[in-house]
Amino acid sequence: MENKSEKKENGFTLIEILLVVAIIGILVSVVLPRLIGRTEEARISSTRLQIENIGTALDAFELDNGRFPTTQEGMEALMSRPSGVSNWKGPYLKKRIGKDAWGGQFVYISPGSNNTDYDLKSFGPNKVDGGGDDIANWEDKR
Repeated sequence: MENKSEKKENGFTLIEILLVVAIIGILVSVVLPRLIGRTEEARISSTRLQIENIGTALDAFELDNGRFPTTQEGMEALMSRPSGVSNWKGPYLKKRIGKDAWGGQFVYISPGSNNTDYDLKSFGPNKVDGGGDDIANWEDKR
């Protein structure tokens, strides 16, 4: 015969389960905001790096051809020879220029209004020109 005091109970009590759920909730509320902030930082760093890499390719184009691509030729001139350019030694990039980290296009203007050679920028997270979150190859003096 089994004695009630010797009987083993399997499983967890409701209080134990609620305690575990509360601990998990606290951990998520502390860790999640930190991870979300890191994602945006990574996107900004990635876009800055893309602008630097494109800038290096534009510099190589200028060394070979004595000028930067015009606004009309655009950054496509880094991948295929524009008409009227005889010293082109490209492609200057290994792959076509994609979009920034938020899915927006890079904006290239030559000659630039912020730099004498060219302006290159991303509209940033809000995907709108201005607003203080643009990422560019010049320092905003606002």
